[in-house]
Amino acid sequence: MTGTTHRNEGEAETRKTDLPSVCVVTHPLAAAGENATRSLLDILSAITSVALVTADLPTDSEIRDRHELVELTQKGAGNSVLVAAFRFLLNQLRMCRVIADRDEDVVLFFGATSYLLPIVVARLLGKTVLVEPRGDVPLTLRLNWEQQLPDKVAAGLAGTVRALERAGFAAAHGVVTYTPEMARQLDLHPEAPTVYPTGARYVRTDEFRVQRPYADRNRVVGFLGRLDEEKGIRALASVAAELPDDVTFRFIGDGDLRTWLEAELASEIDDGTVELTGWVDHDDVPAQLNDLSLLVLPSQPTEGLPTTILESLACGTPVLASPVSGVPDVVREGETGFLLDSRDPDALRETILDILANEDRNSISAAGRDLIESEYSFEAACERYCGILESAAGYSS
Repeated sequence: MTGTTHRNEGEAETRKTDLPSVCVVTHPLAAAGENATRSLLDILSAITSVALVTADLPTDSEIRDRHELVELTQKGAGNSVLVAAFRFLLNQLRMCRVIADRDEDVVLFFGATSYLLPIVVARLLGKTVLVEPRGDVPLTLRLNWEQQLPDKVAAGLAGTVRALERAGFAAAHGVVTYTPEMARQLDLHPEAPTVYPTGARYVRTDEFRVQRPYADRNRVVGFLGRLDEEKGIRALASVAAELPDDVTFRFIGDGDLRTWLEAELASEIDDGTVELTGWVDHDDVPAQLNDLSLLVLPSQPTEGLPTTILESLACGTPVLASPVSGVPDVVREGETGFLLDSRDPDALRETILDILANEDRNSISAAGRDLIESEYSFEAACERYCGILESAAGYSS
């Protein structure tokens, strides 16, 4: 962290005695969930005392060394619906027991918004309860279950999870969302007194910064993330194959479709118009983003606000993304980035070429960086959570 971050952490330290302590509760964590949880813990630990209750935390997670941890189990959700349902119930019972033994004043359910039993128990114990969805979990589950079950069964199960989530929203003292638009897509009213629609996310602005002036960048368009079906990789491959020779398309990341991409785009890879970097360490991501003129991220409707979008804007790299959940509050059409109307390859290709011809890209690059500095820096995130904790504690008392 930079000296600025340390100073603000020191200033936040003086407020710790005024803020309630927090117990963060999550469901079993995959890699993406671990990153988001680590960011949340970093924010909270700068302003108050915090502990994490979770399951199946990766063995090499930084969280183990940096924060107090209670691990319910090392088992994940399971590969079958029946196993997942059993572990879902069992983990809730374990959570109830742990929460009853904790001294924290606030219990924040991060992502685990359908864990109704521990939410209710925490309230009955007199604790302030906050829930913070990370995205549309019921929709995510439905899409996964449709690969194993008849559509009607998958929809019914997902509907049950959504009902539990809605009950969790109602039982909690407050619901935190990433942006106002995310709140609306979850059928919450951003102006409601128990909704906190600008929940803090943050970017390490000292690491993710403009290293290469935007005007000096070549015509390189990129995707950063998992090379999987749900990320629209096949459509992006079609786009990459049809772009002009003076435009390079770079796939940054790894995944199940890596081998398919290498075969599908073999000639383009040979002539240098398509590049596959493979897995890139997080420390090397800022350099990759600084080498792009445009990041294309066909965001899924299940996502809340992908961190990659914030990191790209912090590096002065405009983003072309689908207008789902909280994305439009950050990727503002023609101001900080561009919104994707269609994932059809032909339409996507034309949109990319129109953006590369846009004479306002330099100002859009600067505006994206300004937005991150003003609203998504570590300091701004700490201030937001100070306000959320103060308000929620006052509302529940």
